[in-house]
Amino acid sequence: MNTQDQYLANYLEVLRSQRQLSQHTLDSYLLDLHELIKLAGTAELLSLTTHHIRRFAAQMHAGGQNARSIARKLSSWRGFYRWLLEEHDLAANPVEGVRAPKKGKPLPKALGADDAVHLVAHKGGDLPTARANRAMFELLYSSGLRVSELASLDVMAVNESGYSSAGWVDRQEGEVHVTGKGGKQRIVPVGKPALDALQDWLAIRPTLLKADPHPLFLSERGTRISVRLIQLRLKAHAQTLDIPANVHPHMLRHSFASHVLQSSGDLRAVQEMLGHSSISATQVYTSLDFQHLAKVYDQTHPRAKK
Repeated sequence: MNTQDQYLANYLEVLRSQRQLSQHTLDSYLLDLHELIKLAGTAELLSLTTHHIRRFAAQMHAGGQNARSIARKLSSWRGFYRWLLEEHDLAANPVEGVRAPKKGKPLPKALGADDAVHLVAHKGGDLPTARANRAMFELLYSSGLRVSELASLDVMAVNESGYSSAGWVDRQEGEVHVTGKGGKQRIVPVGKPALDALQDWLAIRPTLLKADPHPLFLSERGTRISVRLIQLRLKAHAQTLDIPANVHPHMLRHSFASHVLQSSGDLRAVQEMLGHSSISATQVYTSLDFQHLAKVYDQTHPRAKK
């Protein structure tokens, strides 16, 4: 057994006897420490500095390891060096102060253009619920609305004593007026398929209408549809069509943003239509756009073939 293996064996025995860690946990520590030895190469563990540890963390990150995994390994190494400090003449713990890369925010999930169109264009029948669903789903994808904005839409703009519309669709102008986060109002274009689906729904809407005349979309009980019911209906609709994704309303908003950006490249326009107060919130869709381009490249470029 070489010196470094002896260090590891002694340290693990301390963990086993003093901290009484399980064998599974000890095996995890051993794997992490073996990776440290592998990254160190010919360098002795006692000679490693903070510079080395930072470089090792960067190498693991570049190799595709996630931030949580790297943080766990750094924690294992840090504990090992704390023990070495007690047992050997080290100037400092080289892992102290080294942090794992920040966890990247997961990219929003968007449907492919074909799946998105298939999802919203499918009529699903001629009953009131099916017509309402198609109009809602078309509008979500056509205008990138939040599901709360969709649920709050009225048939027309109302401003009367005690009540003012948060949103409505101007079918004549082909626009939807919404009130988003922070009370911020915006106007977004509505495409012809969504307007046609709305027309089909409005023709049958009176058969469901109860007391409140304002809501654009109604539940089967004739009251304003809830966010939760929209979510459930969309998920069930996607499952009926065998679309391989856990489809939710915000996915259609992501799809709208991604597809408009892919076609136009106009980040500012997408920001305005989504109602983002900061361009940084919209820039995440440039990553989705790059992923699309990278996928096309990998599939088509002769020198990209694996």
